[in-house]
Amino acid sequence: MTKLEFYFDCSSPWTYLAFTRVHALAQRAGATIVWKPILVGGVFNAVNQGVYERRARPEPRQKAYYDKDMQDWARLCGVKIVWPPRVFPVNSVAAMRGAWHALDEGRLVPYATRVFQAYWGEDHDISDRTVLAACAAEAGLDVAAFGAALDDPKNKERLRAATDELIARNGFGSPTMFVDGEMYFGNDRLPLVEAALTKATP
Repeated sequence: MTKLEFYFDCSSPWTYLAFTRVHALAQRAGATIVWKPILVGGVFNAVNQGVYERRARPEPRQKAYYDKDMQDWARLCGVKIVWPPRVFPVNSVAAMRGAWHALDEGRLVPYATRVFQAYWGEDHDISDRTVLAACAAEAGLDVAAFGAALDDPKNKERLRAATDELIARNGFGSPTMFVDGEMYFGNDRLPLVEAALTKATP
């Protein structure tokens, strides 16, 4: 089966939107998703620091359209997205280390889904390990093993390595997808991803 590499961080709303749709896309195209949890803040710090200035001083008209656009997409995808009023940006290090553990346990999709919902739909602080433990439990993970995994050097290194790997492949944000080595960035590029997968499928 053709592989779709999906680099993602749960702290991104546009990634949440893409995440909700990529499963059906891969099924239609007969592709296998290769999940790559990353730390998008690490990517920004290395190659896209301008994002911080744009957040701090948004152009008002562009910001108004950005907010409308996000809600249009949220309705289309059938999810609730409310900009977190208390914690943004959020430190997603623990959440994404947890994603590597969930991947090992075969529970990546329910875990990431629950983390996205907790942060973007319910205003929970996903840097809080108590919040993450609840997400892990709801995703069917053993809470004690999950808690230990957050400090496991193996998961620290995997998160760092995947982030560095994306930077080395000229990535600059989340979600970033690859099909046969070709890069696609952003929720709205999913039609191009599907076209590439369909073309690549024997």
